[in-house]
Amino acid sequence: MDAKTVERWLNLGRTPRRVTAFAVAELLGEDVFVLWPELRQSKATRSVSPELVALYERRADVPVSLFADLMAQARQRIDVLVYAGLFLHEGYPRLRELLRERAGEGCAVRIAVGDPDSLNVRQRGSEEKFGHGIESRCRLALMHYAPLGQLAGVELRTHGTTLYNSLYRADDQFLVNAHVWGANAYGAPVWHLRRNGDGGMFDMYAESFDAVWATAVPVQGG
Repeated sequence: MDAKTVERWLNLGRTPRRVTAFAVAELLGEDVFVLWPELRQSKATRSVSPELVALYERRADVPVSLFADLMAQARQRIDVLVYAGLFLHEGYPRLRELLRERAGEGCAVRIAVGDPDSLNVRQRGSEEKFGHGIESRCRLALMHYAPLGQLAGVELRTHGTTLYNSLYRADDQFLVNAHVWGANAYGAPVWHLRRNGDGGMFDMYAESFDAVWATAVPVQGG
């Protein structure tokens, strides 16, 4: 190496290219990361998505009031994709009235609940160690939502897809509850997204909802 290059390493704190650094460390019989600790960092770093509002370690950490507040603020669209999602009704008993009010103000509401007779719902119950409990929870969720099915602007369907995430959309905001094998949804992470332009994470989940919705079966009278 040119002597001036080495002087820059020593006097100016410059870092050589990775290949050069490893060759020098081998020549000196020294640990390359002792000579240049910054090489421990990944060569490429990525910024956090500008759409990410908050990340919750568990759904149980998300106040139910946040779900309700986002829906109450919605003016154009509310989408819910779950297997059961009974925690919403249990934590916010006015949920049905809230959705009725939003639909009455012209907000389009789409709710997709798990088909209790589908293989994927039964499989999820087995993975979460619910057994047959998840099927009964899906039926109970349908009972909660059924009275809304007669309202203009509200659509209720059942789906039998593999549910990788439960999705809760209110206009340009999403709450995404990840599903983790062997864990109940309340113990899995939730990320809160706000749409920021086209083609981002928000649009990816919106398209996922639409894809499931296209396969879902309308509930009679819903």
